[in-house]
Amino acid sequence: MRRIALALAVAGCAIAPAMAQDKQVNLKVSLWVPTAHPLYPSTKAWTESMEKASNGTIKATLFPAEQLGKAFDHYDMARDGIADVTYINPGYQPGRFPVIAVGQIPFTFANAGKGTAALDQWYRKYAPAEMKDTKFCFAFMHDPGSLHSRKKVTVPGDIKGMKIRPSHSTTAELVTMLGGTNVQASAPEARDMLERGVADGIFFPWGSMFLFGVEKHIKYSIDAPLYTTMFTYNINRRTYDNMSAAQKKVIDDHCTTEWAVKFAEAWGKFEHDGIAKMKALPDHEVYKLTDAQLAEWRKTVEPLTQKWADGVKKAGVDPDVAMKELKDSIARNNAGL
Repeated sequence: MRRIALALAVAGCAIAPAMAQDKQVNLKVSLWVPTAHPLYPSTKAWTESMEKASNGTIKATLFPAEQLGKAFDHYDMARDGIADVTYINPGYQPGRFPVIAVGQIPFTFANAGKGTAALDQWYRKYAPAEMKDTKFCFAFMHDPGSLHSRKKVTVPGDIKGMKIRPSHSTTAELVTMLGGTNVQASAPEARDMLERGVADGIFFPWGSMFLFGVEKHIKYSIDAPLYTTMFTYNINRRTYDNMSAAQKKVIDDHCTTEWAVKFAEAWGKFEHDGIAKMKALPDHEVYKLTDAQLAEWRKTVEPLTQKWADGVKKAGVDPDVAMKELKDSIARNNAGL
């Protein structure tokens, strides 16, 4: 019995420091938003949790504000190892990630937290194929955003002739359908587009209007949840593959729906609070749509679902199955409008 006890004790001692003996990994984490954005402290807390769980063998350095590359390039940066972990807007590259683009269709999700739970749980089936060049970590979204502009827009037809900065590929398709002109710009570039008069309207979340200084250049905002944007955190495949089994488990434990929701809820509150801030601005009008106007918007965006289905089918995915699975996930998480 003594020998058995001694053997177990020795084994326990061997297991305990195993992770501490792992080769240290120093992750370069790239975000294209500034440090004032709520994603920055969320990401910092996330990486600090990884460091603690790995007994200090996984450390991270955060590079915000496009220090390592432009917002549009962040998927390729993770693929190519320019950064080890990157924050990605799949909608910045039209047609490249057709499956996850379903979450960009207007009037799909009610809020960031529940919407993220539904999206992330659903997308885990499709991410390994659609984002095969990297290790998918999790997907999340911001709280529903709206259309902000220099002229008052109440019905879809008002967009005809306007120059609009879209939030992603799906709202870009909507602008084109309605006879508007798209002005492509990442979030950090949006203010400059409006300031120079290159754009006269923008699809943007509410709190970020102030964070990026966009609110100074518009006069009208529709008080309706017109759209959401999908985001992911992805990891360089080589970085992950070269980790020890214990370190991989730490990463896997931090690439979960639960972590995705933590990110989304913190950011969601920030964006939602922006509505009241916008309403308090002098010489700025935040207005609700009538039931008839809102119904017209809903009717107008219906073709976007078929466009999504066509793109998904070309990628080898059955759109009917994918859509049913998403709707089931939305229902389970009470995430719909």
